[in-house]
Amino acid sequence: MKLVVQVKLLPDAATAQALRETLKLCNQAAGHASRRAHATGVTGKTALQRLVYDELKAMGLSAQPAIHCVRKVAGAYATLAQNLKAGNYGPPGSRRRARVEGTPVRFRKDAAQPFDDRSLSWRIGARTVSIWTVHGRLKDLAFACSPEQAAMLTAHRRGESDLVWRGGCFYLYATCEVPQAEQYIPDGLMGVDLGIANIATTCDGTVHSGKHVNQVRHRNRRLRRRLQSKGTKSAKRLLRHLSGREARFAADTNHRISKQIVTEAQRTTRGIALEDLGGIRARVRLRKPQRVTLHAWSFAQLGAFIAYKAERAGVPVVHVDPRHTSQRCSACGHIDKNNRPDQATFRCTSCGFAEHADVNAARNIAARGTAGWAVSHAADDSA
Repeated sequence: MKLVVQVKLLPDAATAQALRETLKLCNQAAGHASRRAHATGVTGKTALQRLVYDELKAMGLSAQPAIHCVRKVAGAYATLAQNLKAGNYGPPGSRRRARVEGTPVRFRKDAAQPFDDRSLSWRIGARTVSIWTVHGRLKDLAFACSPEQAAMLTAHRRGESDLVWRGGCFYLYATCEVPQAEQYIPDGLMGVDLGIANIATTCDGTVHSGKHVNQVRHRNRRLRRRLQSKGTKSAKRLLRHLSGREARFAADTNHRISKQIVTEAQRTTRGIALEDLGGIRARVRLRKPQRVTLHAWSFAQLGAFIAYKAERAGVPVVHVDPRHTSQRCSACGHIDKNNRPDQATFRCTSCGFAEHADVNAARNIAARGTAGWAVSHAADDSA
């Protein structure tokens, strides 16, 4: 499986200027290649390289950076074609689709740039790299990382690394090919209910509350609204400073929750059952205040974090149909909207069973996951 290790570069002023100019030139070259691709209709990697390679070299790029700029452009147009085919820019003939099809793909002047082992070499023990720039090769450029990241880079780093400028700092994102752990046969499944009031609830009764997360989001939303309405230079400067803070906070929260869930499943040799929530934003109909909360909820990220951490640990993961999991009684199976009088309460109108609503839903998810696992593996055994 592929994982990305992020390390922070520690350049001095002159080195940082060289890295900024390198990113700027590479993205200018990518923009030129994109305009040529749009004008000629040549978007394939090999054909586009034949078309613009000499032009990119004339702009000041070396051979490998020029090739990577071409690959970046070809990848961008392949992604654009897939989005157009999927209808993500509207139906044929729509104004938005026509605007997208009529303009070349653009690249920010500080967009990330990939480097391979010919233009970027690592000395992990010394915590330095040597990297190509427009001002020549920069050697002994220091970087910072944890001992765990260094061990991961030493053992598993493969392929390209991306130079990224973010928040006033330079980073390298290195791709690591980590061997997948052997998956064990689980002794049952742990159901996990994902929600907004409670981010995650397990069938064991462990509740990861979303109260603090939602308070932070509401506070940030009110602050952004005030700063945007003010519109002064200082307000815009503060908005840039706050940019990305909420996303990093949510990612950190999701990392911690997913780690706890996977660790508990591994400790008890169980698998994990999750709801298949694909397309929930399109399916659910809510009032406007609830819509804001739903669209700010990073449930997909939490599910992805649980999935990849479980894969690394060899923990099986099963996705189940989420329909009626919050309305179904985990004791008798009776389904009724009235079973859930409010967000936190579940009280079965048939058998009288009462439980925290999210714990009841997690138990239903666990039961469905167990049934699905049994059916799928019975089919595998018979084959």
